[in-house]
Amino acid sequence: MGIIERRQRQKEEVRALILEAAWKIAREEGWQALSIRRIADAIEYSIPVIYAHFANKEAILSEFTRQGFTMLADRLNETKTTQPEPRQQLEAMSQTYWDFAFEQKEYYQLMFGLGIPACETVRNSPELQQLSAIMIDSIGKAVASGPYPNADAFLKFHTYWSILHGLVSIQMIKRDADPLGQLILKDAVAGFIKSL
Repeated sequence: MGIIERRQRQKEEVRALILEAAWKIAREEGWQALSIRRIADAIEYSIPVIYAHFANKEAILSEFTRQGFTMLADRLNETKTTQPEPRQQLEAMSQTYWDFAFEQKEYYQLMFGLGIPACETVRNSPELQQLSAIMIDSIGKAVASGPYPNADAFLKFHTYWSILHGLVSIQMIKRDADPLGQLILKDAVAGFIKSL
């Protein structure tokens, strides 16, 4: 292995250590506890080493946000392929979305800390575009094959996502998912699907 390859591998290893330490701090103490100094102390490197890999704390948070959206999109896409009909896809995806939010709370809270991202944010994030496209595809197909084919699929997408995010947020305030929340989710999604 040459010097360039070795340096690149070392750089990737340090980057992975930084992310691992940041994740540990976030899981144990919350995102608000995360700082460049805390990460440097945790991995026993100087602060400039952290800055050589990430411009600031927000860049680290952006990396985790990107990872979270990618994981959620992958899960939604996987769920979607298990169901043949768009309405079934939407029902199954709502459960997958719910499960992700509570299995990956730290990611979800970071991803949606300030609510559902604005259209401009979506346009600037390929991962968020992929996540949106998965849901929009099923909604568009359900609308096209339903009794209201002229309904605005983009508006329906925002309604669907608002239902999912709103119900998950309410449950997160309680700190965990309760069975009533699952019933409300199923009822809300069933009502939404009937409106397509």
